[in-house]
Amino acid sequence: MPPFPVYPAAFLRHVWAYRDLLLQMTERDTRSRYRGTAGGLVWSVFHPLLMLGVYVFFFGQVFPSRWPVESDRPADFALILFVGLLFHGFFTEAVTRAPGVVVGQPNLVRKVVFPLDLLPVVAVGSAIFHLAVGLTILLVFHVIVRGLPPVTALMLPIIVAPLVVCALGFSWALASLGVYLRDVAHVVPVACAVLLFVSPVFYPAEVLASPFRELIALSPITVPITQARDALLWGRWPDPVTYGIYASTSLVIAWMGLVWFQGTRKGFADVL
Repeated sequence: MPPFPVYPAAFLRHVWAYRDLLLQMTERDTRSRYRGTAGGLVWSVFHPLLMLGVYVFFFGQVFPSRWPVESDRPADFALILFVGLLFHGFFTEAVTRAPGVVVGQPNLVRKVVFPLDLLPVVAVGSAIFHLAVGLTILLVFHVIVRGLPPVTALMLPIIVAPLVVCALGFSWALASLGVYLRDVAHVVPVACAVLLFVSPVFYPAEVLASPFRELIALSPITVPITQARDALLWGRWPDPVTYGIYASTSLVIAWMGLVWFQGTRKGFADVL
């Protein structure tokens, strides 16, 4: 038996055993981001609303963008862009915080019984909260400008799930690397900025020629962005083969990240 849970079933039992602690830490982590501000959690709503307004103006008036859709209304383009930016924002928030989640808690590292593997889960959980707020605003905006979303929009949670698993895998790996290589905390934000432009956030993947289209497909957020747009805006069901490949890959990434974290955590106390 490994000293720490690395197999999916064992880790799920591990999470369930610490579910109350995990929920408390996630709530506290989310609230701590707004501690000392006058608006508090209102900022979690205001920020995506401000983003949405900027995108409507910029990509509708200043820099018109053209997508393969029937409508030329700025609001439709804003919805398309907002989906991509929400998913990129979620992934970026999760992985950019990961290198510091262990380094920032040296007192917990020295407690042998504390489940350090839950620290990246807490960071991802906080990112899920902000993604949920953004998606709620997106749905409300959709109802206002286009009416009720198609029934395929019910697939959004299923589309998001593999992205969460993928982000968790990267977070475990980066949380461990951040302890031993402090430069990781500076490299990851740059990589996420590049990811914004090598993913179909500001443009449809279909407009790219080979081999760029295949390279864009390697982005960890390409599939969920494309499938979320299809489901929410164009009433298309996710392609089961593409979804299955992406979900399987996400599970492998998550498992590899967990194995790496659990295998390297013994040296955290020596470094910190």
